[in-house]
Amino acid sequence: MMGDRLAGKRALVTQAEEYMGPAIATLFKAEGAEVIENRDDPKAEGACVAMVEAAGELDILIANLALPPLPAPVGEIKDEDWHGLFDALVHPLMRLVRSAAPRMIARGGGKIVAVTSAAPLRGIPFTSSYCAARGAQNAFVRAVGLELARDKVQLNAIAQNYVKNDTYYPEGLLETDGFRSHLARNVPIKRVAESEESAELALFLASDQSNFIVAQVVPFAGGWVTTA
Repeated sequence: MMGDRLAGKRALVTQAEEYMGPAIATLFKAEGAEVIENRDDPKAEGACVAMVEAAGELDILIANLALPPLPAPVGEIKDEDWHGLFDALVHPLMRLVRSAAPRMIARGGGKIVAVTSAAPLRGIPFTSSYCAARGAQNAFVRAVGLELARDKVQLNAIAQNYVKNDTYYPEGLLETDGFRSHLARNVPIKRVAESEESAELALFLASDQSNFIVAQVVPFAGGWVTTA
């Protein structure tokens, strides 16, 4: 169904072909936004600044940054894997916000939504590097969200888990008996979310209806976080 919840808004979606990028871009366009779907590697030198500058006058930034966990017990974490997760998830988020926020402030406000993870809200054994990187993202959102609120820039995060996407779930995994059993044990709602459901939350946080919400890391995990 077409709508106009973002009519007249200009939005930048990073890593638009991965993680929540496709679902968010599709929904935002259906709701009237002009969407810039960036597919550049956010780790590249100067990439984040270039993305923001090329996008022009932005009302919305979707900091959609993704890299799957690299499972390892703590005694076997490799430096390159640890640094790789921070280089892919944490540093680009800071650079994107650092570049976009002053432009939004100069224009009178804006919305920034980071798509992060619920993993650090509860903790997942053998994925400590990933939890640390996603946790750093969430902490950054809380601190900077408070800083930007006075200038009418709302920065929030969607901390998700168990959401369908090709970046984190290999084809066929969700249909296996083992995964279904895992869901039944660990996720109160006993299913994974469709990517479109997460996109709806992103839409709300990017819209004028969320003007009173700042510096929040919103769990979106079917109850997984609150059962810890």
